[in-house]
Amino acid sequence: MDLLLSRLSIQVCDSVFIKDPESSDLGKKIIVGSIDMLDTMGFDHFTFRKLAKEIGSTEASIYRYFESKHKLLLYLTSWYWSWMEYRLMFGIANVPSAIKKLKIAIRIVTEEVVEDNSFTHINEVKLNRIVVAEASKSYMTKEVDAENKEGVFVDYKRLVARISDIVLECDATYKYPQMLISTVIEGAHSQHFFAEHLPKLTNVYKGENSVTRFYTELTLSAIGFNEK
Repeated sequence: MDLLLSRLSIQVCDSVFIKDPESSDLGKKIIVGSIDMLDTMGFDHFTFRKLAKEIGSTEASIYRYFESKHKLLLYLTSWYWSWMEYRLMFGIANVPSAIKKLKIAIRIVTEEVVEDNSFTHINEVKLNRIVVAEASKSYMTKEVDAENKEGVFVDYKRLVARISDIVLECDATYKYPQMLISTVIEGAHSQHFFAEHLPKLTNVYKGENSVTRFYTELTLSAIGFNEK
């Protein structure tokens, strides 16, 4: 854990890229430009041709880093989950209470994201919006099983596993920790999306961290912990 907390380089599964974009200035420009464009236009309208024009490069140069825009999306979502794990491990370090750790974990994966100045070429606020709107397209594909065997989704699974372990610290007999935590994460994304675009489908109130509060209550109730 100390190693995880001390490094400021987020590690991503090398199956999603041909050349590590962190290894060059051009690679970082690709990441910055793709985050800006995906946040603005969405995955469906995003192309490497448009990206190349935006960053003053060529499509061929981008293809040296990623074989497709799908793999680029996988890179960005993997980076995001690794960053979430980094925040989680930092947030629960030296916290002895399992319930307190669980509350911190739920807050981290459900609250609105603010930019982390530790990673100057990544805008985490924009990346969060991309994950909320587009992350399901990274795994709801015909290739999901093959990509899973390649370890593409290891970052997301590791985050869920870490929080699931905290659930089991609170209640070792609870049967559905992974189901609970993946539901919390995916559900929180949906509620943030609804709040912005389809407010009649949610109960987000101005001035209240409604999504975090709801999923904290839901999680604690699921494991039989009642604060009232």
